[in-house]
Amino acid sequence: MLNTHTYENPPGSNSLSAPWQIDPVAAGRQCHGRLWSTLKEVCNLLHVPSSHLCGDEELLFQNVQFKSGQRIHAIGQAFDALHLVHSGFLKTVLIDEYGGEQVLHFPMKGDLLGIDGIHARCYASEVVALSECNLIVLPFKKLISLGKDHPELEDTIYDLLSQELVRKQGMAGMLGSMGAEARVARFLLAMAGRFEGMGYSGKLFNLRMTRHEIGSYLGLTLETVSRTLSNFNEIGWISVYQRTIEIKDQTALESLRRLPSSCSRPRKVVQGSL
Repeated sequence: MLNTHTYENPPGSNSLSAPWQIDPVAAGRQCHGRLWSTLKEVCNLLHVPSSHLCGDEELLFQNVQFKSGQRIHAIGQAFDALHLVHSGFLKTVLIDEYGGEQVLHFPMKGDLLGIDGIHARCYASEVVALSECNLIVLPFKKLISLGKDHPELEDTIYDLLSQELVRKQGMAGMLGSMGAEARVARFLLAMAGRFEGMGYSGKLFNLRMTRHEIGSYLGLTLETVSRTLSNFNEIGWISVYQRTIEIKDQTALESLRRLPSSCSRPRKVVQGSL
C-alpha cells in the first residue's frame, strides 16, 4: 500500500481545487526551499505569454521538493495532477514484472511530468529524482479550467502533448535506424541543447544520469556507452572527466554515422572516463 500525503490550499489565496493527494512515497519535503509558485511563474516556465492574466496572477501552486533517489509517482497510481519541473533532474521509467527498469526520458526544468496518466487516469510510468528537485504541482482539473480562460495556456498544453508524441516517435526512429555510436552522439547533442536552453553552457555540462541509465535509454549496454564515450574522448570530439562532458567538435558529432577504424583515428591523451 502506497502512503499518501495531502497538500492544502495556501491560506489567503484563491482556491486551486479541493484538497488532493499524491504519493511521493518518501514524501517530498516542504520544510525547505520554495513553497508556492504564482500562475505567472508557471506560465514563464511553460513559455506562455503572461501579460493577460487579469486577476488570476494571484493563484498559487504548491511546490514539493524531493531528494535524489526519491520517487515522485509510481506506475498505476491514481492520476490527478501534473508536475512541472522548476529545478533538478529526473528520470521516467517503466518497470517490468521482474523489476527490470527501462528509462524513457530524462525530464529537466520546464518539463511536465505525468502526461501519460491523462488517458487512463493512472500513471503509466514511474518518475524518480536524479538530483534534488523542486516540482510545481498542477492539479489537472484546475489546469484545464484555467485553459478555458487563457487560450495561450490551453494551446501550450496541446503543444506539450504533441511534443511528447514527437519525442517518442523520434526516439523510436533513432533506435531503429542508428548504430550505437550515432545514438550516443545524438544523446550528447540533445543534452547540450537542453542545458543551453536552460541558460547554461551547451559545451560543458555535468550528466546526472549513470552510464547504465544512458544505456537503458538508448537501448545499449553499459559497456557500449562507456566504450563509445572513451572513443569520442580519444579522437578529440569530446573531453570526459567522470560525469562532466565538454563538447569539442559538435559538427563531427552531428554528422556521425559510424566511427573510423581505430588505426585511422587521431590519438589524444585520455583525460578520464565517465
